Amino acid sequence: MVLELKLRKVGNSVGVVLPKDVLNHLKVHKGDVVCITEAADGSVRMESANAEFTRQMEAAKDVVRRYRNTLRELA
Repeated sequence: MVLELKLRKVGNSVGVVLPKDVLNHLKVHKGDVVCITEAADGSVRMESANAEFTRQMEAAKDVVRRYRNTLRELA
């Protein structure tokens, strides 16, 4: 699915309106939380933020924080 979406001013911020089919694909509704993650290649991914995903992301951040130097050397 490829969509071009226009960024719009929302108060002092900028937002994007997601079409209904995108909301259905993500299985989210008004008021839900989504997570935006950046891949190593610079691409961006958006997905529904459920409790399990949030817990996994926090665990990953902890590992990266504790082993930052080791991961840098491995890269």
